[in-house]
Amino acid sequence: MAAKASLFFSPRECFLTTHLCKLFPTTQKPSFPSPSSSSITLTNVLNADAVYTKLPPRLRNARQEQERDAISLLNERIRREHAKRDHSPLRPAMDSEEADKYIQLVKEQQQRGLQKLKSDRARQGAPHDAAQPTFSYKVDPYTLCSGDYVVHRKVGIGRFVGIKFDVPKDSKEPIEYVFIEYADGMAKLPVKQASRLLYRYNLPNETKRPRTLSKLSDTSAWERRRMKGKVAVQKMVVDLMELYLHRLKQKRPPYPKTPAMAEFASLFPFEPTPDQKQAFSDVERDLTESENPMDRLICGDVGFGKTEVALRAIFCVVSAGKQAMVLAPTIVLAKQHFDVISQRFSRYPNIRVGLLSRFQTKSEKEEYLSMIKDGRVDIIVGTHSLLGNRVEYNNLGLLVVDEEQRFGVKQKERIASFKTSVDVLTLSATPIPRTLYLALTGFRDASLISTPPPERVPIRTHLSAYSKDKVISAIKHELDRGGQVFYVLPRIKGLEDVMEFLELAFPHVEIAIAHGKQYSNQLEETMERFARGDIRILICTNIVESGLDIQNANTIIIQDVQQFGLAQLYQLRGRVGRADKEAHAHLFYPDKSLLSDHALERLAALEECCELGQGFQLAERDMAIRGFGNIFGEQQTGDVGNVGVDLFFEMLFESLSKVDEHRVISVPYPAMELDININPHLPSEYINHLENPMQIINSAEKAAEKDIFNLMQFTENLRRQYGKEPYSMEILLKKLYVRRMAADLGISSIYASGKMVGMKTNMSKKVFKLITDSATSDIHQNSLIFEDGQIKAELLLELPKEQLLNWIFQCLAELYSSLPTLIKY
Repeated sequence: MAAKASLFFSPRECFLTTHLCKLFPTTQKPSFPSPSSSSITLTNVLNADAVYTKLPPRLRNARQEQERDAISLLNERIRREHAKRDHSPLRPAMDSEEADKYIQLVKEQQQRGLQKLKSDRARQGAPHDAAQPTFSYKVDPYTLCSGDYVVHRKVGIGRFVGIKFDVPKDSKEPIEYVFIEYADGMAKLPVKQASRLLYRYNLPNETKRPRTLSKLSDTSAWERRRMKGKVAVQKMVVDLMELYLHRLKQKRPPYPKTPAMAEFASLFPFEPTPDQKQAFSDVERDLTESENPMDRLICGDVGFGKTEVALRAIFCVVSAGKQAMVLAPTIVLAKQHFDVISQRFSRYPNIRVGLLSRFQTKSEKEEYLSMIKDGRVDIIVGTHSLLGNRVEYNNLGLLVVDEEQRFGVKQKERIASFKTSVDVLTLSATPIPRTLYLALTGFRDASLISTPPPERVPIRTHLSAYSKDKVISAIKHELDRGGQVFYVLPRIKGLEDVMEFLELAFPHVEIAIAHGKQYSNQLEETMERFARGDIRILICTNIVESGLDIQNANTIIIQDVQQFGLAQLYQLRGRVGRADKEAHAHLFYPDKSLLSDHALERLAALEECCELGQGFQLAERDMAIRGFGNIFGEQQTGDVGNVGVDLFFEMLFESLSKVDEHRVISVPYPAMELDININPHLPSEYINHLENPMQIINSAEKAAEKDIFNLMQFTENLRRQYGKEPYSMEILLKKLYVRRMAADLGISSIYASGKMVGMKTNMSKKVFKLITDSATSDIHQNSLIFEDGQIKAELLLELPKEQLLNWIFQCLAELYSSLPTLIKY
């Protein structure tokens, strides 16, 4: 049974009638517009400043000082969470039946990716566990070294001590135990058990040390950290899912598949690698077979052939009469793309290529802008200036983005806005782990190019103590064969000293400095001169970490190597070895006696990588987190620190494979019944100040019926106009909020019987558990149970009706804060 009506007004009528009383005592009444001038509608209330300016100063001050009550706090929290997550354009609504179809499609694709992952592991000789549906990042205890940090899924973070034989209490036969040190003692567990519960503890910031070790005697702190990680994972999955469903709603006709495309492909002068062939096929299928705009990530190191994938996509789109935009983070990269595209399309005089650069004169820029607008340029290459409001496209069909993570927030948002109307291809030199790529099948379209071209010669890595003679010898070797050299330092301080030393050693060689604090004009001019070969030695910081493809630079010298992260070294080392010459990476460290324990630890890891000939596998592991940020955004990567990379990834895979289990289906607002008989009386003074109460009250109910944001906006603007409402009106507002939040959570009815509160809901027990696990309040977390399709709570005593409503409001507000972790269709 629904809540009964008020003695004076129905709940609709009461909503606004109460709202004016508190600020308007009988001794002082505000002046309102006369009925003849305007009537108060929802629009008037939401644009309340016109009326507000007529209020006396005392009332205006009261408006600014309104107290932060429960409703205000809820509004703030919802708005904060919404702002944190939603930088993309508004997503269209989707009915439940349509969502069912898409979620099933995603799940099927997801399972195919995970099945492929299993077969990959089987080929590599990994043990097959049929009961384990997702990839496992658990560590083999025998691969651990003393001092390594590990994560026990149930206990937390500890330090691995070693493996020893010991005799269990109920046996005489000794067995192997793993010994782990925690903050308050030593734990031992059988090796078999350890292999099911232990993970390496890796962090995104490339340091191996956790903030603290967990306690054996109190696992609650670890449980909170683990739960925080789990909730962060679930939010990521929901964001992925919603973006994917949104993209499936967009439609455009498939591009025609023509013989000219095959002819263009045949002009590629190299034999494509298997990964490249797969990427060509993926992109062609996206463009010529799908009705949904493409949004694909092409991931692979510089020189692995990503650009050719983009060129074929550009040809397909431009041949159909549309324009293509190629966006790069720096003018040096943009110029490289322009040169490659111009050369590749030189056989097609009808296809015009243009470069928009800030080095052009004003008249040249204006001419280009006019050509873009009129459709006289087919392929436009440039930096973020291409995203400006002045650039109008005639018929844009494809956006190619190189190194998107290097753009700013506003530029990324502008790129995201293109994704609703044009095909988008993103190129990234930051690798993502194959396991993550496969697990994301069905959520994020990605093609991985992980095999180098056959003509690439492996890079030789030399790690040694610094000496000037070794530096001069390495540089001389490269210059003698006509090559160029990168000389990298961890800080700007010291670049000038190296410049002086090298000018003395090589007086007739062109040398230059490059770092991020230089004026952008100066920096880009230096980089362009180096790319042309005018500069032979470039002394720089790690700004050259990614993106540049300079064929003639085949020696890199990295000084004070212990100050770089392994992932940075991986990227820096990859700046050389682009051509068929043997490339050299010289990594120099200072006298070991001057290094800290942490620096020595990192150096030992480096030496191990080089000596074992395993390349930079450890660094590739660290690089995984950058690829992770590439897909999910940098903000979420901070949550990885709670549990470490490996456990975080495993939780991610688990959540991705169970996406349909984390779904809440809202109920229509009018169908939500609040069976709490509470009808507060509104002060007559408050009612007297309303110009048109029935119209305002109807508008209030409509705002609540539409969605939570309309209700929030209505309430906030109403308070801005009239100030904080009296308590009786606050109760009526809370009734609207309770019904709105309950409907969004899939709760169809709320009732009370004595000390028992019940909420009938369509949510599953798994959804309920996820909601309560992510609740920040222990009070509501511990008092709620799920039973027979109902959420129930037994209170300590039977509360008066108004206090009961306040308790239900706080309870739902807590549950509502978990909505970002759920699929809401």
